[in-house]
Amino acid sequence: MNGRNSPEGALAALGLVLPPAAAPVANYVACARTGALLVVSGQLPFGADGRIDPAFLGKLGAGVDEAAGAAAARQCALNVLAQARASLGGLDRVARVARLGGFINCMPDFGPLAAVMNGASDLMVAVFGDAGRHARATVGVAQLPLNACVEVEALFEVAE
Repeated sequence: MNGRNSPEGALAALGLVLPPAAAPVANYVACARTGALLVVSGQLPFGADGRIDPAFLGKLGAGVDEAAGAAAARQCALNVLAQARASLGGLDRVARVARLGGFINCMPDFGPLAAVMNGASDLMVAVFGDAGRHARATVGVAQLPLNACVEVEALFEVAE
């Protein structure tokens, strides 16, 4: 936990509300549980209305700036948390954020990939405290579904 609140309380203190968990759009599941691990499939920056904000469409370094990319990564992380909550019945069952994977739709010369992904990483630490510190991979890619600028996946350790 973050030391002050439950994860849900931390979200409320930040003024954040989790959107509904989005249904998969192809032949995969949103979450897969194996033992004490929960794998959350990559999430796009859908808002509560089920749409991607136009500011989160396109490529970093060609129409989407670093700040918008970080905001999109944060929105992806909110969607990751929505999936985890739907799968586990509550975020209080998350013992640790083990890993985040970030995919950044960017131009080949776009450099600040890590700064963009910090939008997701910083949220996990704000919600879970030290248990939110995680391993991470951040990769620049040529394209993402629906022309989203960021996609984030996660691996959580689940408390029994």
